[in-house]
Parts: sequence; structure tokens; C-alpha cells
Amino acid sequence: MTGDPFANTLERTFARLRDQDLWRRRERRSSPQAPSVQMEGETLLSFSSNDYLGLASDPRLVEAWCQGARRYGVGAGASHLLGGHTKAHHELEEALAAFVGTPRALIFSTGYMANLALLAVLCPRHGRVFEDRRNHASLIDAAGLAQADRHRYRDVAGLRRALTKAGSGGIVVSDGVFSMDGDMADVPALLTLAQTHGAGLLLDDAHAFGVVGPQGRGTPAAHGLGHDPALVHMGTLGKAFGVFGAFVAASAEVVEALIQGARPYIYTTALPPALAVCAMASLAIAIAEEYRRAELYERIREFRAGATQLGLRILPSSTPIQPVILGDAGRALDASARLRAQGLYVPAVRPPTVPAHTARLRVTLSAAHTRDHIERLLAALATLPRDTA
Repeated sequence: MTGDPFANTLERTFARLRDQDLWRRRERRSSPQAPSVQMEGETLLSFSSNDYLGLASDPRLVEAWCQGARRYGVGAGASHLLGGHTKAHHELEEALAAFVGTPRALIFSTGYMANLALLAVLCPRHGRVFEDRRNHASLIDAAGLAQADRHRYRDVAGLRRALTKAGSGGIVVSDGVFSMDGDMADVPALLTLAQTHGAGLLLDDAHAFGVVGPQGRGTPAAHGLGHDPALVHMGTLGKAFGVFGAFVAASAEVVEALIQGARPYIYTTALPPALAVCAMASLAIAIAEEYRRAELYERIREFRAGATQLGLRILPSSTPIQPVILGDAGRALDASARLRAQGLYVPAVRPPTVPAHTARLRVTLSAAHTRDHIERLLAALATLPRDTA
């Protein structure tokens, strides 16, 4: 027999996605990340980036990357345990640990890999994992790959019931800032419940680091919490820090356990050392330039005030993630297309990324946005048909 053995099955899947307005497509950007971008030949005002502090194309970071490349070359050339771990990597880990206030930190290539590593090491097979239903896909996949005994909860009360029913031990897993809704987890309550029931807390703070808390130190710092050995942080460098990569900040024992036994850490090439040099420069800027967070939160305030005045259905988020709920996937696509026709890039987010009937425009704001940008966005949103907005 000849031909493509996958074609029939895949075509049926493709047809279903198109029929349900769930087909995804990539668009080619030909400019640096900034409020104004070149997308498929158009100049668009973008509200789609996680570059919350406006650092992704900062000239100082470009120069730091070049300096790092001149010193270390382009690639690390090996895994961390086989000669790929450089002084630049080590200095970045020490700086990140100091920033978060933990004994140690460990760099990963992506947040996805970090979460896979953490649950593989901290949750023995059939160990208990208590996971928020809105967690990022990497946390959900990590629990599945760890073959965990999974308990899902919707809120703090639901977690309390799940922990009480399951007995002592396990690990509570949550986003710090939920990536699609933008609200923050009640970290003190989660940590207290976990400790009361002999469990740990794994917090994916990818959308919080650099933005939330004093100097952007994350959601625990926003609540006045210091280091606790029961709490494990994961953060990324490709969002507010504008670079790439991820890190785990935790006790010395947890970090050493990852080095010794985490397959996503052991069996992959280290990040380019030049990137570590660049991330060090970004961290210093993010700490020193407090005005960036002040500008960002002013843009958040302006958008929320205007969206409320327009009667848009927005969620109770105080972070740069500001979803406008539309419900139907087709309506979300139509709204996104109408905004694009006015020169704005605001992608629609649809199931399965978000629950059914909650398709939305996911507006993300940056310190690089201006008041005029927000006014332009609100003016465009005001033109959407009532049955769309």
C-alpha cells in the first residue's frame, strides 16, 4: 500500500476544528517586539505580547547579548552536567535566587520543562497532586506524565475539601497569575492549607515575576511572604524580563534533587551563555527601573476604567492580562478581525485554551504602551457590534 497513512484521520480533525472556529494559524512578524509591530505586511498596534516591562527589544539587552556572544560564542555546546554550565549561567542562578529570596535557583530552557522536571522529582509515581482547574497546560501535563493521583479544585474551599479527604502529604500546584484570566492565586491561603496537611506548594509565577510584588519579586512577595521551604517557585525569563528561559527558585535540597534526577534538566543542552549574560542585564534593569511597573499599572487602570464604561465583560484582573469575554469562538474571531481592520492586533483565544463558552479577546498590556494607545484600543472596542462585545 502507498500513500499517507495519517491523512484521513488528520483531515477529519482539521475539518472539525475549522467547523468549530477553532483552527489556529501562525502569523509572521518581521519587526522587534514592541507596541507597534509589522505583521504579515501590516503595521499594527499590538496588545498580544507578554513583554510586560517593554524590555524585549531594549538596546541595552541587545548589547549585553552581543557582549555575551563575543565572550562565550553562540551555543553552550553541551548539557549543564557535561561542560555546558558556564560562569554566566552560575551568576544568573545566584542573582535569581537573591531576587526571589531563596537559597538556590536553577535555570531551565523553558517553563514547560521546569514544570515537567519539578513534578517528576517532587511527586513520586501515584503521589498526590492537587491542581487548580485553570492551571497552565505545562502543570497539567506534568501531573499526567508523573502518573500522579490527581485532585482538581476550583477555589480555596475546594482545595481544603480535597486535602481533608485525601489525607496527609502531596503537593499543591497553582499558577501565581492565571495566564488566561489574569487574576492572582491566594498564595497565603494555599501555602497555609498545604502546610496544615503536610503538603508542599508549587507556584508557577511565570506571569508575575517582574510585574507583581516589590521590585516584581512575585506573588508571595506581594503578600509579604518570605522564603518557606514548603514553597517552590517557577518563573520565566521570556515575559516581563524580555529574554528567554526559565528558573526554579527553592530550597537547596529541591534544587540539588533537580540537578541529580530531573530528566528535562539533565538531558538537554544548556541555554546559550550569551542569553544568561543578557538575562542578568535584564534583571538589573527590571529591579532598578521602578517607573516601568508604575507605567504598566497606570495603563491597566486606564484600560479597566474605559472597558467598564463601555460595558465590556472583563474579568477581575489587576495584572497586565485583561480578558474581554465574548463567549462564542466565532464572535471572538469576528471581534479580532474587526479590530485588525482598524490597525490593532488583539488575537482571539478560544477553547481548548479556555473553557467552552468563554472565548475572548486576551488584551495584554505593557509598560511600553502609552495613554494614547489605550485610548485607541478603547475607541476600537467601542465600535464592535453589541452582540459581539
